[in-house]
Amino acid sequence: MPQSSLREDSNNMNMKTKLTIAALALTVISTAQTLEDAILKTKNERYEAAASDFVTLIGKDAGKGENYFYYGENFFDNEDLDNANTQYQKGSEVNATNPLNYVGLGKVLWYKGKDAEAKTMFFKAASLGANKNTEVMRQTAKAYIYASNKNLDEAIKLLNDAIKLDPKNSMNYILLGDAQLEKNPTDGSAPIKSYQKATELNPKSTLGILREGKLYQRGRNYQLALDFYKKAVGVDPNFAPAYRELAEVYMLAGQSKNAIEQWKKYLELNNSNDARYRYMTALFYNKQYTDAINEGENLKKGGYSNYTIERLLGWAYGEMGNKNDTSAYSKGLRSLNNFFDQTKDKPNFKYLPGDYKYKGMLLSKTGKDSLGVLELEKAIALDPVANCELNGDIARIWTKAKNYPKSIAAFEKKATCTKGLDGQDYFDFGKAYYFAGGAILRQAAAIKDAKAKTAKEAEATPFFVKADSAFSKLIQMKPTFPAGYFWKGRAETYLDPKNELWLSKPHFEKALELIKPEDKTGSYRSNIIEAYEYLGYYHLVLNKNKPNPDSDKYFNELKTMDPANEKAKNYFNPPKQTTPKKP
Repeated sequence: MPQSSLREDSNNMNMKTKLTIAALALTVISTAQTLEDAILKTKNERYEAAASDFVTLIGKDAGKGENYFYYGENFFDNEDLDNANTQYQKGSEVNATNPLNYVGLGKVLWYKGKDAEAKTMFFKAASLGANKNTEVMRQTAKAYIYASNKNLDEAIKLLNDAIKLDPKNSMNYILLGDAQLEKNPTDGSAPIKSYQKATELNPKSTLGILREGKLYQRGRNYQLALDFYKKAVGVDPNFAPAYRELAEVYMLAGQSKNAIEQWKKYLELNNSNDARYRYMTALFYNKQYTDAINEGENLKKGGYSNYTIERLLGWAYGEMGNKNDTSAYSKGLRSLNNFFDQTKDKPNFKYLPGDYKYKGMLLSKTGKDSLGVLELEKAIALDPVANCELNGDIARIWTKAKNYPKSIAAFEKKATCTKGLDGQDYFDFGKAYYFAGGAILRQAAAIKDAKAKTAKEAEATPFFVKADSAFSKLIQMKPTFPAGYFWKGRAETYLDPKNELWLSKPHFEKALELIKPEDKTGSYRSNIIEAYEYLGYYHLVLNKNKPNPDSDKYFNELKTMDPANEKAKNYFNPPKQTTPKKP
């Protein structure tokens, strides 16, 4: 079943309700066995094979409306609204009194946000069915339940009406459970009763069993979910969606080997390009980005390509790339550019925040910082609350570009987000303030007028104060993180430029206390050297500029770490004072 957005939470993965075709238990009158076989293939997500069957059916009986409707459903469940609409339209033309194709046309309109036009079609379908065709009620309810523009109260009303007319149809209860769950996602008590009623009416309803398992998976009771998925397989070993759900639960549980085994079983039953695309999607959402990319690229090599593959490839490359392999960033950007090119002329196409988010990140990674920020801002504009966190990414882009005022402004925006700032944010926020203050001091150094120079230097002080405050927050959150203390010490050297209070001393000492021996040759090396210089100088001044055991300790450490260090050299071999010549 098409949706307006890709799955955003792994616990809701595959709840797109592709299972919609499970109209299987429907009361369609006198359906031929071959039509049942084609519908069954759709149920098993064998969309390509089902399409071939529907073409054959239509070739044999071009005037039968049901053939077109279920052919349209095959496209609809595979998220191809345009081709679905084509089949519904043909069906309504060749069999104008069959209500199902008008429901199909209404569903497409509803998914495209044309509510008033959709309702006109739904009304026509209901009228042709004399308001007693329960399949029309169910199909209409599906649109209200699964589209982004939901009408759950109307869906529940339609399904209750269908139950009164057709009380033994298990699909009524499956759809009712879905509607109840959508209406109150935190309360599974009503949906579980509906699903259980469905399986009571039809113990072999793999769809009903699957729904119960999905509900438990949503509640993170993975063992019960597994039990139900296995039960569905026991009822019908050829029910491919159950293997897909099993694979997902195993992936969530970190059992990748078991997950791959289930995907192999799924692909044995349905080894089509569509199936491999769904496999690629699952790999992406389980953070197996390299495998997802391999699947996507192989599909493209085989001639199977669409905008959703380009989208996922762009996203996956964005996750996989790193500073040592920038080619992934270029490949990802190319895929997303293809995606935007393929969708730009689609009317009412709804872009996802992730489309702009990943494009922005990839532009920045490939050196186009300003363009990257524009894309990230588009992602935030789509949903300012849900995507507020992206202000942190914008801030880091501006930091990288050394535009510290803009970086600070972006961090200040992120501070207003629901989650606020985390430790990494405070670290980067503090550095943005620190470097902004440093930039002002460099400007001051170029000023010759003493009074103007002093005034300019004073402008830097508030930035170092805020940097110090940010590093204090970092220390509160991560008290064993040495960098927090190093940077707080660095900030306070500018708040105590004449070392009147020696503000930095306790912070440098704490940082050195937390440092491990192996860190001395790593990323902390320059911080350690700075701390040794400061603390050695402190003990020297404390002892009236006379070498002593405490200053010896720090300068010896300094000399060991940095033999060419001028301060260490001058400490152990002070320059000789030249005696002024007598006049």
